[in-house]
Amino acid sequence: QVHLVESGGGLVQAGGSLRLSCAASGRTFSSYVAGWFRQAPGKEREFVARVIWGGGNTAYANSVKGRFTISRDNAKNTVNLQMSSLKPEDTAVYYCAASNNYYGPQASQYDYWGQGTQVTVSS
Repeated sequence: QVHLVESGGGLVQAGGSLRLSCAASGRTFSSYVAGWFRQAPGKEREFVARVIWGGGNTAYANSVKGRFTISRDNAKNTVNLQMSSLKPEDTAVYYCAASNNYYGPQASQYDYWGQGTQVTVSS
C-alpha cells in the first residue's frame, strides 16, 4: 500500500512553467512505477508521463514531449513533473499514480492514486 499526495498546482500564463511534486508514503516507493495523468473537464483521464523504478526509463504522451520532464527521487519518496512552455490545453487536474508492475499508459492499470492538483493555464 502506498499513499500519494500531490502539490504544486496553480494558475500560470501560457508559456510559463510549473513544477508538480508527489510525495509517497507507505511501502518502499522505489518498488513502484510512478506516473502522472491529467483530466480536463468533460474529458477522460489521460496519460502524461511515467518513470520506472530506477528513474532512468521515462515515457511521455506526444502532447507533452519536449515540454514536460518527469523525475523521481527514491531517497525522498517523491516524483516530480516539471512543466514548461505551458499551453491553455494543459489545463486539467493532474494526478500522481503508482503501479506495482505495469508501466504503460492505461490509467486503469495503476493501483494507487493521489487526490489531484489543479493546473490552470491562461491565454
